[in-house]
Amino acid sequence: MNPIITKEFFETKTTMELARDILGMRLVHQTSSGELSGLIVETEAYLGATDMAAHSFQNLRTKRTEVMFASPGTIYMYQMHRQVLLNFITMQKGIPEAILIRAIEPDEESLEQMAHNRHGKTGFELTNGPGKLSQALGLSMQDYGKTLFDSNIWLEGAKTPHIIEATNRIGVPNKGMATHFPLRFTAKGSPYISAQRKSSILTHIWE
Repeated sequence: MNPIITKEFFETKTTMELARDILGMRLVHQTSSGELSGLIVETEAYLGATDMAAHSFQNLRTKRTEVMFASPGTIYMYQMHRQVLLNFITMQKGIPEAILIRAIEPDEESLEQMAHNRHGKTGFELTNGPGKLSQALGLSMQDYGKTLFDSNIWLEGAKTPHIIEATNRIGVPNKGMATHFPLRFTAKGSPYISAQRKSSILTHIWE
């Protein structure tokens, strides 16, 4: 059985370190239909008060962003274009930094239920984007404010990427220098990475 990731893991790393180090970890959601899970292959780091692309830029504190000021491992869900997106808070209380989970590689035993949740979508389209993976895993706004350490959502140690690639984040234009920060991290070559070209898919993804 793979080790479950504890609070101590989150408390000893920076946001950028966590965004890299959770690649290859298994994201698990225990649902009424059973466990749904997949390996994290793409993340983005958001650096809070100094990051124009972050919801919490300049320590903006609203009803939506309040949970970003909570302890590391807290789950921040938000809605965009009728999709819900999954984020993990990364820093100590009062420092509103987070990681967006952008894509996962689904576990084989989860494929059937995930396809049902995605209304018949299959293949890479199943989980190759933040809204897609949330729908496939059965996540919703009701998961806002939970933590990874005492809820039906958790991380397990699983695999190590052969190569981790850092690039610009997706969908953050007109954010000054923040637009060009290399804060998107991927398990290089995974076919489940969002906006992935077929020519970039590799066969050797994991160590």
